[in-house]
Amino acid sequence: MSHTPQAILLMGPTASGKTGLALELARRFPAEIISVDSALVYRDMDIGSAKPTAAEMAACPHHLVDIISPLQSYSAAQFHADANRLIADIQSRGKLPLLVGGTMLYYKALLEGLSDLPQADAALRAELDAEAARLGWPAMHAQLAALDPATAARLNPNDSQRIHRALEVCLLSGQPMSELIAQGKEAAASFRFLPLALVPRERSWLHARIAQRFHLMLEQGFLDEVSRLRASYPELTLDLPSMRCVGYRQAWEHQDGLYGYDDFIERGIAATRQLAKRQLTWTRSLEVIPVDAQQDGLADLLSTAVEDFLAGRPAADALPYNGDF
Repeated sequence: MSHTPQAILLMGPTASGKTGLALELARRFPAEIISVDSALVYRDMDIGSAKPTAAEMAACPHHLVDIISPLQSYSAAQFHADANRLIADIQSRGKLPLLVGGTMLYYKALLEGLSDLPQADAALRAELDAEAARLGWPAMHAQLAALDPATAARLNPNDSQRIHRALEVCLLSGQPMSELIAQGKEAAASFRFLPLALVPRERSWLHARIAQRFHLMLEQGFLDEVSRLRASYPELTLDLPSMRCVGYRQAWEHQDGLYGYDDFIERGIAATRQLAKRQLTWTRSLEVIPVDAQQDGLADLLSTAVEDFLAGRPAADALPYNGDF
């Protein structure tokens, strides 16, 4: 392997087959898996998060799984720091870091760095709103152009939300937002990545897998798991990040009597489909190699791509993709 830290990224929407493929790759290469999943970080949330089984995790070292309580939170910034540390550590031991999951914000942080933008300020926000009501958003856009020409150039003069935020950042930080974002990108990890993105050729294929997996979770005792969580963590509420994970909120509301069992299943599957749609939208915003998630012999094709990547050859040549992405 190269002395420059390098890693394989295997991303894609929920239920697209990432876990099985990752384990197969780990059987073929000296890999360790780093989870890129905002649900797998939580202890005691196993069934509803589709967490790898104990046997699967024993077959290959896994990182960033079961690291915090459902009462805690975990940010993209924390992931960025943890993943960078783990990639370097795994590489130093002669192993291949294999990052697997569907939390696209984490991938974005890893690939593009983190911008140190100031938090929103309520007083300044109200002041800008009042000024915009008096002058109009095209005039506010002109003000932004004087402070941050690069950001203004890519925004429509009527894009009130983004103009508002860019002005706020400029006024709070004393720097153009474009410069702060550029600084964040400069701080992106200096690793070589092979960014593979599983993309379903047919939406119906993914929807069928989502429904099948949700029903399997119910057979495995998902509702009992939610009951145990509520009993084990009395301070747990729907406002916490852990309970905003897809499926858990719907199960909680069902247990509270907001709707019946069949409605719960329908809502849970619908919410998972919406998550998958958002994941695919995020994926399109990243520089990735799209991979047909439905093609035969996918593990062999991915293995060839990984071999090419490690040897310094163009990895995308092994992964022809003819779908709409």
